[in-house]
Amino acid sequence: MVFPKVLLRLANWIMHQPIVKSCYGVAKKIKGYGFYDWGDFSSKPLHQPSPFPSIVKCDLEGRESQTLVCDIHRVLLMTHSFFPYFMLVAFEGGSILRALFLLCSCPILWFLNYELNLRVMIFISFCGLRIKDMENTARAVLPKFYLENLNHEAYEVVASAGSRVFFTTVPRVMVEGFLKEYLNADAVIATELHTVGCYFTGLLSGSGFLVKRGALKDYFGDRKPDLGIGSTSVHDQLFISHCKEAYVVISEEGKVMPREKYPKPLIFHDGRLAFLPTPSATLCMFLWLPIGFLLAIYRIFLGVFLCCNFTLMLGIWSGIDLNFNDCSQQRPELSKGVLYVCTHRTLLDPIFLSTCLGKPLTAVTYSLSKVSELIAPIRTMRLTRDRQQDGDTMKRLLYEGDLVVFPEGTTCREPYLLRFSSLFAELADEIVPVAMNAKVNMFYGTTASGLKCLDPVFFFMNPRPRYDIQILGKVPKEFTCAGGRSSHEVANYIQRQLADALGFECTNLTRKDKYMMLAGNEGVVQEKKGRRLC
Repeated sequence: MVFPKVLLRLANWIMHQPIVKSCYGVAKKIKGYGFYDWGDFSSKPLHQPSPFPSIVKCDLEGRESQTLVCDIHRVLLMTHSFFPYFMLVAFEGGSILRALFLLCSCPILWFLNYELNLRVMIFISFCGLRIKDMENTARAVLPKFYLENLNHEAYEVVASAGSRVFFTTVPRVMVEGFLKEYLNADAVIATELHTVGCYFTGLLSGSGFLVKRGALKDYFGDRKPDLGIGSTSVHDQLFISHCKEAYVVISEEGKVMPREKYPKPLIFHDGRLAFLPTPSATLCMFLWLPIGFLLAIYRIFLGVFLCCNFTLMLGIWSGIDLNFNDCSQQRPELSKGVLYVCTHRTLLDPIFLSTCLGKPLTAVTYSLSKVSELIAPIRTMRLTRDRQQDGDTMKRLLYEGDLVVFPEGTTCREPYLLRFSSLFAELADEIVPVAMNAKVNMFYGTTASGLKCLDPVFFFMNPRPRYDIQILGKVPKEFTCAGGRSSHEVANYIQRQLADALGFECTNLTRKDKYMMLAGNEGVVQEKKGRRLC
């Protein structure tokens, strides 16, 4: 009888040791989260049944004079974890090595509590990152992914309020630009990051993480906000309890905001990643990179060095999805070349068109990199942006052979067409419009602020890039300058024809608008007189 009692006491003593308690806690955590949802880590705050009604029951009428407060994480965004947005900062603002380091930290992040989780992701993503690079990422990259994950129900409530104040523990530099630009935020109170010179240290400022409940009291004083929106976490419920009226966002009831209802049209964005980099998706990307790079070299080799009848077939066998449709009834018989007027999706547009037509073309460009110009399998000619000089150059090229022009002047990723320059309409009356569209699923093959010489590499690194090419019929003479139309009328007519063929929308935005938004310049390459650190 003594021996069994000793065993029971020994077992009881072991079960109360700290290491066993820790292992038991980890086991409960694993059971609670499940192995399948490893992208969420332990960033879930403690949840409990909410005494507040669901946001779907909120009445939107008569709130124009009311003040609303809410968070962006787990309220406005459908994604449960903020990891994908830190990954975007690490990859687009930092480097591929920083992104790999953040991905390798996932097993550690999974076992950390909410605050430690954020601290680690902030440190890895921001340590040594230039403030300028973060500003570019926040302006040109993050808004696209925020809009694509915007909670429709939550946004409608936010949009109904006359004044909007956002409180969030997420770093202010990651969300302030989006909240003010797209949601008309009156104020954004968030966690501040420590900086030294023009670099982030990866540490929080002296005030540490924002405590939403205390920050709300400091901002409003004795006055209570009219409306509060929060998640079902305990902290959020304490936060919105200080509002006159409060609702909670239940993830099971939400749906993603459709594109046609975006607060502002998403026309321009930058960055290389074409997918939301959740941990599993990012892991797949890194596993694909070695294969994708070799595949890109092979595909580029086909186009540059193997210009033969089998090039197109070999490219399709490598995974390129090419859809070519020639709607023209007949080819114009002219004493000079054909003028092909194309929409512009990537710098590979004229190469794919030349390959599909099976004949050499000349393409005019504005800012093609020296590397791309060197390896281009077709003839390219740089324009000077001097209207008279460029017009004379293109007239000469037309007499020498077929010419491809891109009146937009730059690429656009989204289903929009930029304003067409009217110069091409003054050069020829025999015009053939070409509707082109490119689709990718991993990397974008265009950039406004990155290295343009890598554009074809990134495009061909996609597992299955797609090109849709549709040659429309020749423009009727009555819609050309020879038929009495002005060059601007011809340009607008062809822009509309191409937009209808692709299902796109026409805009009045130009190349200058794109680069001012994405890169903070007019898209004109300046001579480098010296290197600046900031």
